[in-house]
Amino acid sequence: MGRRIVNHSFILLNVDYVRLGEAWNYKNVLSPYYRMYYIDEGAGSLSDQHHALQLEPGFMYLIPGFTLCNLQCPEYMRQYFIHFFEDALNGISLFHNRRTIIKVQASPHDAANYKRLLEINPFRKINRSDNPKVYEKNIYYQEYEDLNNKQEYGLFMETQGILLQLVSRFVVPEQLQHDDNGNIPSRVVDLLGYIQLNLGKQLTVSMLAKMVNLHPDHLSRLFLKLTGERPLTYIHTKRIERAQYLMVTTDLSLSQISEATGFDTLPHFIKVFKKVTSLTPGKYKEQHHNAYL
Repeated sequence: MGRRIVNHSFILLNVDYVRLGEAWNYKNVLSPYYRMYYIDEGAGSLSDQHHALQLEPGFMYLIPGFTLCNLQCPEYMRQYFIHFFEDALNGISLFHNRRTIIKVQASPHDAANYKRLLEINPFRKINRSDNPKVYEKNIYYQEYEDLNNKQEYGLFMETQGILLQLVSRFVVPEQLQHDDNGNIPSRVVDLLGYIQLNLGKQLTVSMLAKMVNLHPDHLSRLFLKLTGERPLTYIHTKRIERAQYLMVTTDLSLSQISEATGFDTLPHFIKVFKKVTSLTPGKYKEQHHNAYL
């Protein structure tokens, strides 16, 4: 019997308990990390491309990374919030087939977990602004990630355990039905990590197939079973996710981002970006900028 391991871990960025008002009103927010909220007073709303949800006391909400959403508080609301990155051993996000806002009813244990996480991570507040355009910068991500390396190891382990507990509340059995990779060679699973680390380089199906000594058609079928996508579609998705991250957190031009994410030409980058996101890069940047004005 093979040993079962947890394929996903989470890297804490921010945790805080805040009072929000009508200034908390941001549209077309798309972050490279996860957002998780627990509401204990007041009301607000979240919406994405699929549906809208009311933020109400006694409930938790999860926004997976790279999920376009709108945030609003019409009058008054108190919330615990957590921002964190996902680290998947196999390169597949836990919510890769569920990129939408999720709502679950909180238990007393959940509420205690939020409070404990804040207690053992007292320097993770966002003191600059509640405007994502202000705090979503690479330099700040690095600043908060450095705190993980300085944290006492026992508290670091406890932080990981709390994040796993809270994220587990949003996982449903059918979500994991395609996650059994027992019949897929480990060298194919390892390709996901290789792709993630080499998005800026030339990546072709034939090249990847040669690396794992498989026929390209066979690799494509295994890839579809593993990720739900053909290799080229998966590569394009990951490249566009990286491009969105760079567009949010840096001042690189579209040409520089196109090159950094492995596209041969800017027109090809624009074409794939629109196919994946339904927006051109220029329109996406415009929406992201206007959302915070």
